[in-house]
Amino acid sequence: MTHQQDVREFLSSRRARITPEQAGLPAYGGGRRVSGLRREEVALLAGMSVDYYVRLERGNLSGASDAVLKALGRALKLDESESAYLFDLARKATGPAAKPRRTRAQQVRPSVQQILDAIVDLPAWVRNDRYDMLATNRMARALHAPMLADPRSPVNVARFVYLDPAARTFFPNWDRMADENAAMLRQEAARHPLDKGLTELIGELSTRSDEFRQRWAAHDVRLHRSGTKRLHHPVVGDLELNFDSLDVPSDPGLTMIVYTAAPGSTSADALALLGSWAAEQERTTPATERDERTGRPTG
Repeated sequence: MTHQQDVREFLSSRRARITPEQAGLPAYGGGRRVSGLRREEVALLAGMSVDYYVRLERGNLSGASDAVLKALGRALKLDESESAYLFDLARKATGPAAKPRRTRAQQVRPSVQQILDAIVDLPAWVRNDRYDMLATNRMARALHAPMLADPRSPVNVARFVYLDPAARTFFPNWDRMADENAAMLRQEAARHPLDKGLTELIGELSTRSDEFRQRWAAHDVRLHRSGTKRLHHPVVGDLELNFDSLDVPSDPGLTMIVYTAAPGSTSADALALLGSWAAEQERTTPATERDERTGRPTG
């Protein structure tokens, strides 16, 4: 899909979901051919000419100012993720000049791994913009054991969700996870249009998964900062965990994710049990037989 198609389908899909009543416009009688807003109604709400809005929706964001993009975001009732996505699409319209000046890190420094290892009782791991799992602590390796069973390195979260049958057991709310992963990848694709690895991952998922293609076509976007995940672990059972994402400022493109459980909850008890199981696994598997990055057995 070209950049212009991305812009056109994103704007038209956001326009289609808003009714005149939701936008505060007078409700007219029958005869509307669209369920959402008409182009001229979006132009009115955004304070621009109809011709200019039509140009934008046709995929030409070149030269659109921040004020225009903000007005368009208000008219279409875009949330934070969608507004950021629109701005990223506009930056992409400027061409290769949008390439980041600093190389985005794809490896974890030893000091970052030390931080992970110092977090003893909570699962913590580091990912890149493609959601590759680059580094983990012992609890994260134990928690993500079904995901880390994939011999391919690095393990990729979206690849696991869409291509590994085990994901539907590991994530009890698989549909929600699939929605979120496609939306997060679309957000990253707009932020980093020149990331070859990300483009290849999206191409692989599009080729191999009908579920991914359908969700990608919805043009939904999502920021992944905090929230709650439900997991079903093969050893300790069901867990409901909170997560928080922390950027690693010294390594652009890397994000640390830490999971916690509500104190006194059954998930907290399960997490404690997981810690005991992880410690036992580590004791029974010699360090010389474990992968340095993932901690999993090499045999």
